[in-house]
Amino acid sequence: MRIKVLTLFPEAYQGVKVGILQKALEAEKFSLELYNIRDYSEDKHKKCDDYPFGGGAGMLMTPQPIYDCIMAADPDHICKRIYLSPKGETLSQKKVISLTEESDLLFLCGSYEGVDQRILDTCIDEELSIGDYVLTSGDLPCMVTINAIARYVDGVLGSEQSTEEESFSEGLLEYPQYTRPQEFHGMKVPDVLVSGNHAEVAKWRKERQLEITRKLRPDLLKKEE
Repeated sequence: MRIKVLTLFPEAYQGVKVGILQKALEAEKFSLELYNIRDYSEDKHKKCDDYPFGGGAGMLMTPQPIYDCIMAADPDHICKRIYLSPKGETLSQKKVISLTEESDLLFLCGSYEGVDQRILDTCIDEELSIGDYVLTSGDLPCMVTINAIARYVDGVLGSEQSTEEESFSEGLLEYPQYTRPQEFHGMKVPDVLVSGNHAEVAKWRKERQLEITRKLRPDLLKKEE
């Protein structure tokens, strides 16, 4: 998978290049290419924002630098182009999995009060949100999305089971997990998990998933009904 990010803050993406994802990038399991939108500004001061027509608070990113940056990064529109926006579809595990089916992704990260609507109308395939709140730019949502997607790229995680048996994999939250020591500060690991009975372990885990989901996210159970 090839991922391209258009941003005013490419330095922020050092946060992506750590741990498992750093190893995956070094092993070329997927690629991450950063484009600084400011480099494409025709303004002598490399300005990328201006006041919105009609008035209003804040500044808006101007279309020229973004358009030229998109044309440099994806001139033939091979990528699925995504703009990170509170107005977009909310990112879910189902959406993450669907994005992993794309071979090329381009993320546009807005800043200030957003971007000129003409860019969205002519250059963007869809908008994507990570939640009902507003941030200073699209970069954090972009990094969250990249992290979520990369985990499903072949070879990034050590085991396919890691993505099969986790929260939301079946529309449910994950069951509690334990490791050594078997007793810690008087708290013992549930007996069933050390019983060696795999069928009973699977049953216990499913019951806990339903219990936790019913308590913390009952809306997920309603979606399955």
